[in-house]
Amino acid sequence: MVNAPPIMVAIDTTDRASALELARQTKDFVGAFKIGLGLLHGPGPGLIGELAALGRPVFADAKLHDIPTQVGRAAAALGRAGARWVTVHASGGREMMSAAVAGLTTGSAGTGGILAVSVLTSLDEASLVEIGIEESSSNLVRKMAKLAAFSGVEGLVCSPLEVAMVRAAAPSLAIVTPGIRPAAVAAGDQKRVASPEQALADGASWLVIGRAITGAADPAAAAADLAASLPLISSTD
Repeated sequence: MVNAPPIMVAIDTTDRASALELARQTKDFVGAFKIGLGLLHGPGPGLIGELAALGRPVFADAKLHDIPTQVGRAAAALGRAGARWVTVHASGGREMMSAAVAGLTTGSAGTGGILAVSVLTSLDEASLVEIGIEESSSNLVRKMAKLAAFSGVEGLVCSPLEVAMVRAAAPSLAIVTPGIRPAAVAAGDQKRVASPEQALADGASWLVIGRAITGAADPAAAAADLAASLPLISSTD
């Protein structure tokens, strides 16, 4: 696939039929499909292959976080299911991230890449203090980015507010950013957000966009409008 919009549409439904229908409606206007925990623990990983068959790579947002052996096995299984990208929590550490890379590489026959999740976009500074982290989100993300790059992952998931900093701290990483909100869309439960244009200008590689597309009365039209406003990227994924 070449010259695709840098949009990973977040298909965060809970059932197979609606997920596939959303994918069919939007596939001509997005660069990838993202599925989260609701689908991975509902219809299951088998849905990954069904979505990939529609012609777009699939991002399995599994957010793995366990001992390295377990994470490696889970990443391998998701790779066998057809996932192009799989997420792990960077807070699991270097050994865990490296095990995920090895597992996904084996399971996907070398076609998959691990994305390390830094600080969830639903967390702000007050939320971090509540769980005992006194460091600012930006400093924490910077450290995680450097550790992720050292661990061999393909990219980092961070809020759009940290994109420029991550690009400077770990230039080799692809940057995937949720928390993307076009002007007319409310922030919802995301606290660190920005517009698609700003995120790309700061150096984001991919934009994860859900409600602005999937919550629209006409998801295909919403995806087409967004795609038309963004530059295309060259991709072989």
